[in-house]
Amino acid sequence: MAQGKKIYSQCLACHQASGEGITGVFPPLASSDFMLEDTDRAIKTIIYGNQEPITVNGTEYPGNTMTKFDHLSDEDIAAVSTYVLNSWGNSAGVVTTEMVAKNR
Repeated sequence: MAQGKKIYSQCLACHQASGEGITGVFPPLASSDFMLEDTDRAIKTIIYGNQEPITVNGTEYPGNTMTKFDHLSDEDIAAVSTYVLNSWGNSAGVVTTEMVAKNR
């Protein structure tokens, strides 16, 4: 979690320290149905970014707002994924490097 929080510092401008995002512009990660319903989708979103519009908790967000982080190692993506999926009241388990590698 500590390593994931450190990496998450790259996400703060858009998703905020609270994980609440900016409504209609950058989606929340806190209590995010989009992220919590599908761990593989969450991992792929971190690796590849997001090009298509999405709906999170009933609010639409434009595509091309999520930067890809494919330059990060599998370990770093596993750490930040675990951090996001287990912060701000989220409770979605641990993401392993094997899970990340499978989604590359």
